[in-house]
Amino acid sequence: MGPHPAVADVRRAVREALADAEEGALVLAACSGGADSLALSAALAFVAPRMGLRAGVLSVDHRLQPGSAERAETVAGLARGMGLDPVEVLAVTVGTAGGPEAAAREARYAALAEAADRLQAPAVLLGHTRDDQAETVLLGLARGSGLRSLSGMAARSGRWLRPFLHLPRATTVAACQALRLSPWDDPHNVDPRYTRVRVRRHVLPVLERELGPGVAEALARTAGMAREDADALDRWAESAYRNCALSDMGESVALSTAELEKLPDAVRRRVLRRAAIAAGAPPGALSAAHVLAVDRLVTRWRGQKAVDLPGGLSAVRRYGTLILAISPIP
Repeated sequence: MGPHPAVADVRRAVREALADAEEGALVLAACSGGADSLALSAALAFVAPRMGLRAGVLSVDHRLQPGSAERAETVAGLARGMGLDPVEVLAVTVGTAGGPEAAAREARYAALAEAADRLQAPAVLLGHTRDDQAETVLLGLARGSGLRSLSGMAARSGRWLRPFLHLPRATTVAACQALRLSPWDDPHNVDPRYTRVRVRRHVLPVLERELGPGVAEALARTAGMAREDADALDRWAESAYRNCALSDMGESVALSTAELEKLPDAVRRRVLRRAAIAAGAPPGALSAAHVLAVDRLVTRWRGQKAVDLPGGLSAVRRYGTLILAISPIP
């Protein structure tokens, strides 16, 4: 008799995610002790040795709640009991920039990346599910973000692998129950101060009730299609950037406005964003409003003055050339 269907689903997802891994490579799972990451760790413990891979676990202690260190050690103990090795607890200091959710995420990913580099692990598995993907898409919609934001999380992005993006959270919960694992329910996951919690507990249920079941699945499917489109536009924009660039000196970029004018809006604005970042604008501070202001120097040229950009940059149009450089532009 085979494993429980949910157990089979999570194992299959991990096996497919690791299909290209080199034999003998170390694969790590990020585990908080919740149902998603606990099911992920158990699936990795089962699949890895059968694929000739080594497998370990990283548990991040954000130090935001009383007893967090003890819980992280408990998770580490569970991982060791599954036969995973190495197993490490990573204590981090969470800042305040961007709000508590963003700050915790930044600290967590930085710690995971450092550990993966140190342990020479080419892949880190993350337990995000289809429900997480749906929440990400709704948050992007609420912010009025562009196509890239609506494309949600990638199943594969460098070292980060998300095997469960096509599985509902109910599957990971069922897998833990079948394997007699007891997940930890993080109080932050029900704290209404966090936007994602309100989306999970209020917005998605309302949509399911009013529009019918399958909303989360539809949002995740939309994210996949949006990602394909965004990837295609990014490749087009990269090629267009090379055609438009008259010079790229690292701290100064010059683009041909005649070539820029030939491009569709979506591609041209990607080229302008690419140019601003190449000239030194911080990507996180460069907003859509900044890009649109630079775009008007190309599409609605009326002799405007320079446009100020983050990082002390300016964009100015001169004699058919758009120049992005540190202010003041000579």
